[in-house]
Amino acid sequence: MPDSALDLFKEIQVRKPTDLIIEQIRNLIANGTLKPGMKLPPERALAEKFRVGRGYIREAIKKLEFYGILKTIPKKGTYVSSLGVKALEGLISNILGMEERNIEKLLETRAVLEIHTARMAARRGTEEDFFQIQKSHDEFKRKVTMGLPTLEEDHVFHLAIGYAAHNSISNSLIGLIIPDVIIMNRDYQDPGSDRVQTIAEHEAVIQAILKRDSEGAAIAMRYHMIMAYRRRFPGKEPEWV
Repeated sequence: MPDSALDLFKEIQVRKPTDLIIEQIRNLIANGTLKPGMKLPPERALAEKFRVGRGYIREAIKKLEFYGILKTIPKKGTYVSSLGVKALEGLISNILGMEERNIEKLLETRAVLEIHTARMAARRGTEEDFFQIQKSHDEFKRKVTMGLPTLEEDHVFHLAIGYAAHNSISNSLIGLIIPDVIIMNRDYQDPGSDRVQTIAEHEAVIQAILKRDSEGAAIAMRYHMIMAYRRRFPGKEPEWV
């Protein structure tokens, strides 16, 4: 028997417009309305039909492109991939399954990617890449000093490191994950003392990257990811430690 009446209820899963757009595309593929090789309507027309902002259409198309379900040809349009219907439907189902919002699983996946990109950034980064990493960190630090929110500046810093790794696949994965991290953490902000600690963690990563110490960069990023998890979930340890 449940301990209380509250245990009888389940959490409500609020779905994003992007999810609903992706699901509708899946259904149209499954019933044969959208066939492999078929061209999608223009972005503006889809936004008007769905009655949503064009940003949601772009997000849905970007995700479907990343997994090879759609293909955009410059100046021609966006097409359904030439895969079989069953393969396309299965891929879309997997994407929708990954949309379940579990911040701990997301942070676990992000940690693996961030540690790898820090290592690669130290090996492959150019002087211009290093300048952008330092610039993004300086902006983060400026906002901390002013007592302003820094969530997006923090993620710009990590995106700069991802770009310096010069791996388009891992960079795309980070680009897909970070918007969800921002959304899930929108109402959460580290206390001032924790953000000062974050500055020190960022600087340890930067110093290793600038020295082209790939293993040192990976170790510094791993520590940063562990500390970020501990700040988000006080009293808990990540399973991937």
